[in-house]
Amino acid sequence: MAVEEFLKQCQQSGDAAYAAFRSLLERLEDPKTRVDSRVFLSDLYSKVGSSDDCFNKYHFRIQDIQLDQCEGYPGRKKLTMMVIPSIFVPEDWSFTFYEGLNRHPDSIFKDKIVAELGCGNGWISIAIAEKWLPEKVYGLDINPRAVKVSWINLYMNSFDEKGQPIYDVEKKTLLDRVEFHESDLLSYCRERDIQLERIVGCIPQILNPNPEAMSKLITENASEEFLHALSNYCALQGFVEDQFGLGLIARAVEEGIAVIKPTGIMIFNMGGRPGQGVCKRLFERRGFRVSRLWQTKVLQAGDTDISALVEIEKNSPHRFEFFMGLSGDEPICARTAWAYGKAGGRISHGLSVYSCQLRQPNQVKVIFEFLKSGFQEISSSLDLSFEDDLVADEKIPFLAYLASILKENSYFPYELPAGCKRFRNLIAGFMKTYHHIPLTSDNVVIFPSRTVAIENALRLFSPRLAIVDEHLTRNLPRKWLTSLAVETAETGLSEDVLTVIDAPRQSDLMVELIKKLKPQVVVTGIAHFESVTSSAFVQLLDATREIGSRLFLDISDHFDLSSLPVTNGVLKYLSGTPLPSHAAILCGLVKNRVYSDLEVAFVISEDEAILKALSKTVEVLEGNTSLISQYYYGHLFHELLAFQLTDRHSHLQLMSCTSHCPRKERRRWTRIDSGKISRSEKSKSVEVIGFSTSAISVLNNAELSISGDEDSLIHMDVDQWFLPTPSPVKAAIFESFARQNMGEFEIDVTHSIQQFVRSNYGFPIDSNTVFIYSDCLQALFSKLVLCCVHEGGTMCFPAGSNGNHVSAAKFLKANIVSIPTNSEEGFKLTEKTLNKTLETVKNPWVYISGPTINPTGLIYSNKEMENILTACAKFGARVVIDTSFSGLEFDFDGWGGWNLEGFLPKLSSSGNPAFCVSLLGGLSLKLLSGAVEFGFVALNQPLLIDTFHSYPGLSKPHSTEKYAIKKLLALREQKGGMLDIVKEQIRNLEVRTKRLKEALEKCGWHVLQPSAGVSMMAKPPFLDKTVKLSHSLKDTNSGEKDAAYEVKLNDATIREAIAKTTGLCINSGSWTGIPGYCRFTVALEESEFELALACLDKFKSIIGN
Repeated sequence: MAVEEFLKQCQQSGDAAYAAFRSLLERLEDPKTRVDSRVFLSDLYSKVGSSDDCFNKYHFRIQDIQLDQCEGYPGRKKLTMMVIPSIFVPEDWSFTFYEGLNRHPDSIFKDKIVAELGCGNGWISIAIAEKWLPEKVYGLDINPRAVKVSWINLYMNSFDEKGQPIYDVEKKTLLDRVEFHESDLLSYCRERDIQLERIVGCIPQILNPNPEAMSKLITENASEEFLHALSNYCALQGFVEDQFGLGLIARAVEEGIAVIKPTGIMIFNMGGRPGQGVCKRLFERRGFRVSRLWQTKVLQAGDTDISALVEIEKNSPHRFEFFMGLSGDEPICARTAWAYGKAGGRISHGLSVYSCQLRQPNQVKVIFEFLKSGFQEISSSLDLSFEDDLVADEKIPFLAYLASILKENSYFPYELPAGCKRFRNLIAGFMKTYHHIPLTSDNVVIFPSRTVAIENALRLFSPRLAIVDEHLTRNLPRKWLTSLAVETAETGLSEDVLTVIDAPRQSDLMVELIKKLKPQVVVTGIAHFESVTSSAFVQLLDATREIGSRLFLDISDHFDLSSLPVTNGVLKYLSGTPLPSHAAILCGLVKNRVYSDLEVAFVISEDEAILKALSKTVEVLEGNTSLISQYYYGHLFHELLAFQLTDRHSHLQLMSCTSHCPRKERRRWTRIDSGKISRSEKSKSVEVIGFSTSAISVLNNAELSISGDEDSLIHMDVDQWFLPTPSPVKAAIFESFARQNMGEFEIDVTHSIQQFVRSNYGFPIDSNTVFIYSDCLQALFSKLVLCCVHEGGTMCFPAGSNGNHVSAAKFLKANIVSIPTNSEEGFKLTEKTLNKTLETVKNPWVYISGPTINPTGLIYSNKEMENILTACAKFGARVVIDTSFSGLEFDFDGWGGWNLEGFLPKLSSSGNPAFCVSLLGGLSLKLLSGAVEFGFVALNQPLLIDTFHSYPGLSKPHSTEKYAIKKLLALREQKGGMLDIVKEQIRNLEVRTKRLKEALEKCGWHVLQPSAGVSMMAKPPFLDKTVKLSHSLKDTNSGEKDAAYEVKLNDATIREAIAKTTGLCINSGSWTGIPGYCRFTVALEESEFELALACLDKFKSIIGN
């Protein structure tokens, strides 16, 4: 086609001009016609030049862009580029961006894989390839016409005016280095898994004043006006930065994180209209280190409508930054700039080129992969900006670890009360690797906090006198610290009297007190000036050994979570000498750089009996330790161990540290069943205090967790949620840790809890009502039992109560009465039986599980509860209503609920003044929250509140837990959100209970049909039958692990029998308090539930044989 004919076609319209050039591109792509087509372009340029007249008349322009900006520039001096009206026309905005790219060293793009976002006519992509010789440049643009024009420009600059290829110093042409593709941001690279080393972008940052215009389908046949708008405006992207017009940049950055290599760099042209701080924060909160390469001012294009920015200012406190002309120094807002521009003035804005590199690239990638997998709505809460690199190095890897757990696991697994096995392994590994102490996970027990560990240890031994370091007594029970029964061990005082003497930490003073007072338990730390050497520790070991005292040594202040831990005399001693059985090491983990109030603690011992007993105290008194807290500190240990070489110390070094013998063979003490220890050396025998009588009774007889091969056990014996964790729960957990600088109002859950108890139970709340929180529900109940003991009360449990609560009351030496129930009433508490029992009880404390009863799964109606509380009021009983198993009623909308406010105030005013009702609750089951444990108790009797506070050693929920719970409580009230998810899971539970009922009845069990919750009861048909068992799960010292033995099935043996023969763990009548009736929980992972049903058939066949 002749030049004149081509121009005639272009003159018709912009669309006609585009069609003409598209045909020309087809000829350029064909090697047979490429040379002639390139010569034609040269002739065309010679004919029309680069004037604005050509652009207006023929709807295109060809112009030269000069590249020789500095003296001595070795490359091509200019690029020849063509533009059309429907694409972005190069202007100051893009020229400034190229100037910023030039601020980088020449190596920035050399041999790299590069993508340019919003390439327009392709000139920057071509210029990068021309100057820096990258391996490949992908020029990407959402405008299909821009891509076609870019290819034309690539051919125009890859060949000279005669159509001959232009080679660079590496004998390549631009055609070898550059490609252009239609792509919504980085979709082309993401879909083809192209990993990039550099991403550059000069893309729109002003919202389209007509949002609907941006929703049209993007095709090359769309109108010129629409296609041109794509180059100047952006649509809402669903990011918090939309409010500043930066949503498209934000999406580009997050897409870039997925495809950029770990050492990659992103470079973006940023208009300064939102303010430099806002622009920089866009990158920093996504985990980037940011440097500003270049900054200048440019005139705002006259045809750019900034009215959308004016609207943003109208509805928010933010003010954009414009300037009057290029010389103005004082910023003006968008509204003023809009008015000034309308009046004919020229406005300008700042322009910066930012270079950004991920500070923790692999971890940040994991975090954003998680967000993209259905959690995009919480990305606005993510904040990975840190002033302190050490904080970033701790938090970002943990967030990545948490993200991987939440993404890969559908539920949180069961962990033993002794603590997460992985966490205990990591602690043992850290001790072995950094301090050369050969421990295993079996030497470690996890506690919610150091205070809890100390209090539980003292309750386990119940010494008449204990000496405790004055720094460690603050949260011990007030009664222990005010008792005046300071006597020596020879007095015959009851073990119920426990006196704690606080003492100075300095070892010589502590030793003097130990020798004079002869305490049975000593809990102390080491003074800082004595911590470097082991002499103070040795003195304490010797002093306590000589008088037969237990020693718990706290190393919290000297335990350094670092790859270069400071010298620690205690740990240095233990690297070469075994820990005596009368001593244990205590450590509270609080030294993290991010969450100062996030704590767990661990105890190390080499005495198996002590370790088992301590782990059971956690189960009885606390329930368990926060799994998320264990994950946090576990990850810190993992990071410290991850880069260490295994077995990096020689065999001889290791042997010298362990005295040439295995750890278990180096114990110096012989254990006695009660936990008492006598010396086996020739010196005078000194007996060390054993466990308290109540502790021995509970630990030996209570139905606690079964230990063994956890992978082979199926737990239908725990009140935990193992069904899939809903996405809103995962989102709330992650968001709570991702946030920074949470305000007090964001973590104050009291108002939300008040609303919750009002709406669900109609519990009356007044100015006297106090809410107390814990991350361990069992801990709250234990404190209530202590209040009962303090008042000289009697705990009254209906037959058919939570066996763990009954065990806690026994452990804490409470007086206990069982209130009879019967099968005809579904083992519910009735007014008649309650009246009969309370007539004989002094100072009764009545425990009631409701509305949903654990373990039966039945429901107390509002009227039934009114009758029960009426009886309690008559006798002045303290009532504890445990609602922690409620909220999952099968007839969710129809069962009616409770309205305690309708009768409770009247009972409180007309009954015995001692009468009061405390509401105990847990939200883990109600919110399907799995690992997020949250318990509360509502108290409204001043004397009881004061007594409760006299037992301050309570593990409090961390701020992250409170944030998550508050968010979930708000979501639970919203239809279409958590409420629908809860209803769906309730239906699932109802189906589960029906299937379990059918399976049990098929095996001959008598089933009590539940109406709610995760728990149900059934009575087996084979009580009094005999079954053979192996010792595989039984504790034995006989060495006959595989020997078989026979047991007669009853409440004391059926649990063990089913577990050992099938791996299914249930609760027996010993736990439920109803002879013959076992309990099953159904909130299991799907495959586990199916296995559980199969286990029932298996046990039936075993009994049948």
